[in-house]
Amino acid sequence: MTHCLIVDDSKVIRKVARHIMEGLGLSVDEAEDGAEALKACKAGPVDLVLLDWNMPVMSGMEFLTALNETEVPQRPKVMFCTTENGTAHIRAAIDNGADEYVMKPFDRDTLERKLQLIGLV
Repeated sequence: MTHCLIVDDSKVIRKVARHIMEGLGLSVDEAEDGAEALKACKAGPVDLVLLDWNMPVMSGMEFLTALNETEVPQRPKVMFCTTENGTAHIRAAIDNGADEYVMKPFDRDTLERKLQLIGLV
């Protein structure tokens, strides 16, 4: 089963994303910030990180940079899911190793299409 880690400082966004991802057949864990997410990626295999940009402690971009510099059991696919919709943000995320980029608000169909594009559904 594909394991997804939802990383967002909003409990509501995590709950909505969890509902969608579990409905698509993924197992789900949650993290409130990039530091928690990095710990989870080091602890065990994560197939997908659904990642917010703006978070306290460690932002999404700081997490992505740290993930690129850290040895993890398995390099997860990373999909930004954020309100940051400028082309500079998207380019920076992709150039730094993100696999996909989704704008908030999102829905099940959008996430499912993006998961298909990166080969996880």
